[in-house]
Amino acid sequence: MNSRRFGLSLGIDLSPKEKSCNFDCLYCELEPAKPTDRIGHPPKVSDVVHQVKKALKKFPDIEVITITANGEPTLYPHLDELIDELLRIKDGKKLLILSNASRIHEKKIQHALKKLDIVKLSLDCITPRCFKRLDRPLKTIHIETIIEGIKAFRKIHKGLLVIETLVVKGINDKEEEFEKLAKVLEEIKPDRVDIGTIDRPPAYKVKPVNYERLFALASHIKNLPVSIVSRNSDKKHYVDLDENEILQLLTHRPLTIHDINALFSSNSIHLFHQLLQKNLIKKYTIGNITFYGVK
Repeated sequence: MNSRRFGLSLGIDLSPKEKSCNFDCLYCELEPAKPTDRIGHPPKVSDVVHQVKKALKKFPDIEVITITANGEPTLYPHLDELIDELLRIKDGKKLLILSNASRIHEKKIQHALKKLDIVKLSLDCITPRCFKRLDRPLKTIHIETIIEGIKAFRKIHKGLLVIETLVVKGINDKEEEFEKLAKVLEEIKPDRVDIGTIDRPPAYKVKPVNYERLFALASHIKNLPVSIVSRNSDKKHYVDLDENEILQLLTHRPLTIHDINALFSSNSIHLFHQLLQKNLIKKYTIGNITFYGVK
């Protein structure tokens, strides 16, 4: 699969037979299922490694090996052993995991995940009420524990840390929730924040927000690269900024070229490229996404 956010990816499904997750998120693209703390019928490490070796030979252009599941991959009982084996055969590829962060406070999970090149953790809500309503976790899982776990993991992980927030209309699209999220992200200091919304049929009857709303909510997050992940970025009007306003915006909020084209007027886009040519704006890449900012 070619991922715009991470590159050409080879996915490893650690729960191939059934959905196995300790959340039952309203927006999940999988069928609704009762949360669980285990993966039923987990594949053997040797079988997974064998299949990965075959795939890497067949698809030599793979850039990222992605550990995932029909649910939550950190529930896989042999995760640490599997990561060690993948490190031996990855042959220059990046190792990535997509996790809901539910177990990031556990020392054994931190020990396993800190070996990975890229760790993407979900953080949809900051308040307990929002978290329980949207992510619908097992009763033993608390958002406060997750937040403290992410902070602790950040201190020991030397690779790329990406935080992802998925916005659902009427639930976590409130200004107050994002103000609190921004404060927590300021403390975590991830390398990148991905903000998106529903773009596939969800498990439950919930709705996405539009691109404009995503951008408005993302504006609360300062001094961090934020990628707005949206398939629909049509606008009825564009923002017309002068050179100083563009530089001020990019000082506090690096943008992707996708965001710039979706938000700026044609005149502002022209000014942006002039500033880029003058080296007043710098571009840099984080996990396959190019940002433009003022450093």
